Amino acid sequence: MKIDPSSSDDLSVQIAQAIKDAIIGGQLIVDERLPSEAELADHFQVSRPTVREALKRLAAQSLIRTQRGATGGAFVNRLSFEDAYPQQVTTSTLLLSMNAVSFDTACEARYALERACAPLSAQRRTADQLATMRTEMFRQSQPGLTDEAFCASDVAFHRALVDGAGNPVLSYQLAGAVEAMQPLMNMITFTARDRARIVDLHGRIADAIESGDGTAASEGLSDLEKETRKLASDVFAARAAAVST
Repeated sequence: MKIDPSSSDDLSVQIAQAIKDAIIGGQLIVDERLPSEAELADHFQVSRPTVREALKRLAAQSLIRTQRGATGGAFVNRLSFEDAYPQQVTTSTLLLSMNAVSFDTACEARYALERACAPLSAQRRTADQLATMRTEMFRQSQPGLTDEAFCASDVAFHRALVDGAGNPVLSYQLAGAVEAMQPLMNMITFTARDRARIVDLHGRIADAIESGDGTAASEGLSDLEKETRKLASDVFAARAAAVST
């Protein structure tokens, strides 16, 4: 593991990257104990506080864990897909907001990805995942539900559909689509949407998933996409009209 002392990059960042590269490359394996802070400081020719900061960066990424005691220290962690969800969602949210991705582009991507999961979910979903979809539909139909709660329930419904595919790689990849794109789309469309219409479409999708009909589930998602695009179009048209008056 090497760093470049002449580089303008922060030394702790370089050390964290060097250790991360060693983990990815297999030089450091899961559950292996890392050298002590003193050993790492000697290896990289830096101070112990610099090493400590590097280890904090790795721990924040769930790449290492620390244990106390005589047999303690820093160990290579087994990163789970669930552990990586927040970073995926954060990255997707930043990409969407910083690059001014259009509503249509985000909508197209999100539903294309989700339709890819629908046939798998129709065949593999668990009873708990289907129950989650039904529970969220019931919550969405409650008249006193706030817009924020409706949005959160909407995300939970689609999260269950995606997870129902039984493929952790798909669930990870779609974390950004469902938990980053969807809330941004909901922020635009919430003033115009007909909740009863959304719940009805969710019901069609859930019924198809329950009966094992992946084609019908995909068609339901396509109709939901059309409804979402229409809502956005109405909102943008209303905004344009308000500006012109």
